[in-house]
Amino acid sequence: MRRLILALPLLLMGACVTEPGPATPRTVGTVDLQRYVGTWFEVARFPTSFQDGNRLRCEAVTATYTARPDGKIDVVNRCRNALAGGEERVAEGVANSVSPGNDRLRVSFFWPFYGDYWVIGLDPDYRWAVVGAPGRDYLWILSRTPQMAPADYDAAVAIAAREGFETARLQRTAQPGR
Repeated sequence: MRRLILALPLLLMGACVTEPGPATPRTVGTVDLQRYVGTWFEVARFPTSFQDGNRLRCEAVTATYTARPDGKIDVVNRCRNALAGGEERVAEGVANSVSPGNDRLRVSFFWPFYGDYWVIGLDPDYRWAVVGAPGRDYLWILSRTPQMAPADYDAAVAIAAREGFETARLQRTAQPGR
């Protein structure tokens, strides 16, 4: 019984690990984290409870990634709540790579909970990225600039569609004042 009690947390943690498989989206293979760090603007997303709701509609969304000496990445997500006079909301977390190519990350905004952050599309010049979760319930299109060229946006959406995401759920993110 004592062994079961000691092993239970390990078993539960193992049950939460999402590994790639035939039913999961493909990732880009390799992400150069030194090139990936910096600020990204959210261009479109699937609606989420932490960005959209009765009292929350995130606009002017950015994500800033900063490399740490321990190899992890600090994450600072910012948005303006359009339903509260533009009040700024900030969420700070830490990401770590769970793949040899750094294309699958886990982000935690409060331990021990985390979210999968899989890079499924990436412009060769790191101008835009498509990020999703293996269950296809989260999807973001990010850009280094507040607006994306239509051809780039279409390419990003096509990648998401190819990987089985319901792209009709995408909503464009307003970037007022930018």
